[in-house]
This record gives sequence, structure tokens and C-alpha cells, in this order.
Amino acid sequence: MSSPEFLSATLSWKGEMVAVSGIERTLPPPPASSTHSEVTTAGLANLRASLPADAWRAVARAVINPEGVAVVLRPTVQEPGGLLMEEAVEGATLRTLTSRIWLSELLPGIQPRTGMEVMEVPDPQVVGTTDGDAPCAVVRYHYRDLKHLKDYVRQTIQSTLALNSYAVSILGRKVTRPLITHPVEFTFEDGTEPFYALVVRDGITRLASAWAVLAGPEAEGVDVADRMVEALFGRISGGSTTDGSTLGDRLATNREQWRRTLTTEFNKALAGPEPADRGIHIAQTYVVPAQIAVGAEAHPGQLLAPEDIFDDAMRSILASVHVEFKAWDSAAQNVEVATRALKRVIQLGDASVQKEDLQVVYGLAVGRTVPEDLPKVYGLRQLPGTALWRGIQLVHALSRPELYERLKDQSKIIKGGSRMSAKGFAELLGPIIDLPWRTAKKAVSKQARNAWGNGGVLTREVLKEWEPALTDDFTTLIAPAIAGNIDARCTLAVAGGIALIADKLLTRNVGSALMVAKEKGGVPFRSDVHLVIENLSAEGNELGFWTLALTANRFQADALPENAQSVRQFIRRERTEEDRPAYVHLKVDLEQPDKIARDGNGVPVPLFEWDVVWASDQERASIAYTEQQRRNMPSAEPADDEAQPAAGNQEASGVDVNRAEPAPGAALFIEPSGEIPSSRRAADYRRTLRSALENARISLDGLAQIDSTAGSWPPVIESADFDALRHSLLDLQTDLENLRRNIQGEDPVHPAETEQDED
Repeated sequence: MSSPEFLSATLSWKGEMVAVSGIERTLPPPPASSTHSEVTTAGLANLRASLPADAWRAVARAVINPEGVAVVLRPTVQEPGGLLMEEAVEGATLRTLTSRIWLSELLPGIQPRTGMEVMEVPDPQVVGTTDGDAPCAVVRYHYRDLKHLKDYVRQTIQSTLALNSYAVSILGRKVTRPLITHPVEFTFEDGTEPFYALVVRDGITRLASAWAVLAGPEAEGVDVADRMVEALFGRISGGSTTDGSTLGDRLATNREQWRRTLTTEFNKALAGPEPADRGIHIAQTYVVPAQIAVGAEAHPGQLLAPEDIFDDAMRSILASVHVEFKAWDSAAQNVEVATRALKRVIQLGDASVQKEDLQVVYGLAVGRTVPEDLPKVYGLRQLPGTALWRGIQLVHALSRPELYERLKDQSKIIKGGSRMSAKGFAELLGPIIDLPWRTAKKAVSKQARNAWGNGGVLTREVLKEWEPALTDDFTTLIAPAIAGNIDARCTLAVAGGIALIADKLLTRNVGSALMVAKEKGGVPFRSDVHLVIENLSAEGNELGFWTLALTANRFQADALPENAQSVRQFIRRERTEEDRPAYVHLKVDLEQPDKIARDGNGVPVPLFEWDVVWASDQERASIAYTEQQRRNMPSAEPADDEAQPAAGNQEASGVDVNRAEPAPGAALFIEPSGEIPSSRRAADYRRTLRSALENARISLDGLAQIDSTAGSWPPVIESADFDALRHSLLDLQTDLENLRRNIQGEDPVHPAETEQDED
């Protein structure tokens, strides 16, 4: 039996019945505005906290009980830091307080779960802040303009819900685990006035799911995101106003008005004998628990720059939860670990590489520097500004002996492990190297990242001393490579290896691929990816050098070669006259003047993974293939029961002899007088069916077009929708097949499927 203060109910949510308990009959009232100043005063007086006044005002606006927060902040003789909680992380101590917060006062931070994806709206620039030489518990998010911020919030919520949703759990029990938050200063490139607000660093999925509950079961992810942006920002622009109010004040007023409207809606929903569903949605999401970081103190001997200490401490907490316990996707973990490790190496300053050079590498790794800027940032006019050369420069920089061990050490610390192999380090590089072509090649990104986890391009020589041999034609490196030039050999290994992996022409081959037909992804022998690349670039392997060079030359960052596509995709592709020539990697033939293999008709032969592995060790491949052929050698005489079907067998022609065709001119069944004839209705339904299928085709083509040109996340169709769409299509296919069988009879039986000849 529920208490007078709480209600219980059972609600329907997307076809599922959800038991909801602890429904509050009233919403928390807004606090007096005068209590906000108590938080600011107490916070500024607390020597263990480190926030500017505007950040404290953002905290005060967010909490539902400012007076209680002020009590927590006030220092005493016994507790100079008040009642703040302390949490020691690597290199620093964070100080936090816990409170309930209005849902509408929280903005999403950068979502690590989608950090390995290409997003249509770019991340803001993130910069730490300091108070003198001490770190502040604030970071600065720098956007182009206010629209960039709104679009980014919308994208983060939509993409998060496309990945996962806790809506059912939150509807039933509210958000139970505190969100990890801290103040952020939002600044803008176009001169829009900055403002402070609380941002969620851990718990973005819970935040998005709470907004999904508030939006209702009929709302899709894009609708949820739109409603959140409307509630947070309304129609407020970044321009100045005549009343002299700040942008932060106008946004705060908008959110207060939105909460008042929601309260009115809630009261109406609970006015009846039974609470309406809308009232329950509001009650379960109106406020959420949060842990707010308000202070950071570096430990003695901490070598990170003061402006990086707080953000690194926050990322350390997130990593400890989502790398060691509630894991992110492995690619998201790898991006987080690799970029944090590189940042730490830069700040520690114990590597022999100049910090300025490492900052260039960091800019490339996180995507702040685009490939076109390579000649400028490296000061090398002859360096091609391409995505492939970005990958070469990153692999070279991050695998230098003076950095390699340090990066592995920092990665081990972040991941909490005791050992990291070269394969483990290569796996970290995969989702960093593929940044420029994630969207264009996302159909094969899983296989490519598996290949990086199998060693990638980190051959033994690539991990030693070498320098990239700058060129825009990799075939010019073949002659020096054959002569033993280490720079040419390693450049070919990295460039060609990246291209082969990205285009699914070199994968982590498994036993099921052994001796399978080359068109189906077969390989002549099994070998780790880095060993295949190592053998392709081995001294004296001319076939391997040409395979690497020609693949690197043909590599395109904005398309997927037809070699990497399935047979169905290859056949279905429709080209127009405006389309560029097909993107295909070609097999090498050293006997040809242009080194391109051709068939009997003079048509170039496509390159397959079989050919790549064969070129890496031709002797081993030939022996393995010969042995396999010997094992599979058929017997000399065919069995007696292998006779060919008789020439007169009518089934061989595909004709169903049991089918009775209607006599020509047979009368159609006419329905009773006054009703539309069934033939007329059938014709109408046929036209409707064809039109609907044509519209479905148009819709699928449109979605495929968006999918091929937009960012890789959020997806054009969310995962939850695929099951419903698939069931609908299967039901339609089943009904159509049943109708066909009713009209045409059963499928004709193929001769190979029966042991009896036609009588």
C-alpha cells in the first residue's frame, strides 16, 4: 500500500507495461532567489573549492535546495573544506558536493561513447582554466556560435539515444545514480556573450533517457532532442538586449518559465482521481541527483600543466568507470586512452621530442588539424596534404622509440593494466587513424579496427628509427626500397598497410577464411596483419612493394572500393554519367609494363585479400595451396549415381507440370450487383502495393544517400527501429509469397533436389 505522499501505477511504454513506484504528488517548489547568493558567498569563502563567482551562480541556479548546499560549503574549524566530499584520483584530489538538480539546468558534455565516430556537428574546443597557478574546477567549451551549441546538444542527445536508452528504468524508478557534473564556461568565436552552466560528464545516457521519458513514448530520438533544446534555449538569441541583461540571465529566465509551465501541466494531470500518464512522466524526471565537482588540487610532483589537471582528473574518473567496469565500446575506450596518454606525455615533458612538435601530433590525433593543413603545420611544402599522409605522419610520430614506450606506459596506467603489447598499442591507433574516412568506409570499419587490433601496420622495422619518404607517387619509392632504403620500405609499409586495412583488403584472417575462394575473402594461409605487411615490405619482395605502392596510390578517403563491397552491393550500384570512374584496387603482375594484371580479354583484374597475402610470402602460399589441392583431389572415376538428368526431363526447364493454367477467356468472378467487382478492387490494390513499394524504395535510397554522405553518428535509422522495420518487411514478404503460392502453386522442384525422375 502506497504512502499518502507517493503513488504507484502501471504505465504502458512502447508496448511494455512498466510498474512505476514512488510517484511524488507534488513537485519541489522553486527556492527564493535570495538563497542563490548564499551559495555564491559560501563557495567563494571555501578555500578547498575553486570556482569563479559566475560558476557558483550557475551551481546555485541548478540545485533545488540552495540553503542546504550553502551549509555544506561553509567551513568549520574541524572541517576547513566544509562537508565537501574528497576523491583522490591519479595526480589530483577532486572535491564535490551532492544535491538534487533541476533536469532543465543540465547540458550534455562531450559523449565519449561516440568519440570514435564522425559527427556532423564538430566537438567544441576544450580548454582548462586556472586561478593564478592553481587549477579551477571549470573547463571552457568554445563554440562557433550559439547555433553550434544548440546543434551540438541536439546531436549529442539524439546520437546517445540511438546507442542506448534507460527510459523504462527511469520511468519506473527515476534516475537513481547521481550524474557527475561540473560548471563549464561556454564561449563563442563570433563574439556571443559567454555564460556558465552545469554540464554532465558521466551519465549522459541517463540525462538523455530522462528527457526521453519527459517527451513521452511516441517521441523518437530526434523529437526528444528538439524538445530539450527548446526547453534549454527557447528562442533566445546571442545578441545584446536593451534591458542590459546577460545571456546567462536570459537563458536562466527561459528555463524557469519552462519549469513553471511544466508544473502547471503536472498539477492538471494529478487533479483527477487517477494520475494521468503525462503527470507521471513529469514527476519521474523533474529533478535528478547529481555530484557536482567544485574543487581540484594537484598532488605534489604533478607535472601536468595547471589548466589540464582538472579535466584530466575528470577523465580519470570516467575512465575508471567505463574502461575498467561499465565499459564503453572498445573503439571509444581506445580513443580516450590514446589521446589522454599523448596529452600526459606532452605535459610530463620527459620525452626528447619538442613539446611544440607533440602539440602538432596531438592536434592531428584529435582532429583539430585537418589533413589539408599538413604542409603548413609541419613546415614542409612537399608534404602532401592528404588523409593517407595524415595517417603516415601519425603512425611515424606515435611509434618513435622515444615516444612508443612512454605512450604505452601512460596507456597502461590509464587502463589499469600491467602489460601492453605492440598489438594492444596498434589497437589504440586504429580509431585515431581512420578519423578522415570513418563515414565513407564505415561499412568495413569493424573489420578494419579488428585488423589494427591484430597488429595493424606496426611491423618490427616501423617501430625502429626511420623517416617518412615524402612523395605523392608511392611507386617512386619502389626502386630505393628494393635497394634496401629503410625510409622507403617503412613508408610503403605504413602507407600501403593503412590503405589495405581501411579498404578491407587485409583483415584479421580467421580459420574459416583459409582456402576459401578469393572472391569470398579467402586466404592461402593464416598470418597476423602486421606480419603480412612486414613481409610485403621485406627486402627483395618486388611484388609486395608494388602491391603496397599501387594500393596507396589508388586509396581514396571519401569512398569505398568495389573490391571491399559485397556482390549484391556491386551489382546494385547504379552509375550516372556524372559519376567518377569506379574505385577499384588492382592485382599486380610484374610481367606487365604498368604492373597491372589483366585477364584474357585485357580487363584489369581486381585485387583481393588472397592476392595480398600471397604477395607477402609467395613460396609459403604456393606450398599451402598445392597441399590443399592435393588433399581435395577428386577420385578418378565418378560414382554410379552421378548420372546427368535426362535431356527430356521437363523439370530441368523450370516448368511446373502440375500447374493448371486457366483457359483463355475464362470469366472472372463478379461480386454481387451494386458492389465494386473484385477485379477492379484487385487492380486498385495492386496499384497501391506498387506505389507503396516504390515509395519504400525511394525512402530507402534516400536514407542510404544520407547515410553515405552524413556523419557516421547518429545513424539514419536507430537500432531499436530496425527490428520493427525488419518484422514488417518479413511479414509483407511472407504474405506476398503466400499469395503467390495460392495463385501459382508451389515452387517447381529443381532436379538436384529430387531423387525421382518425372514419370
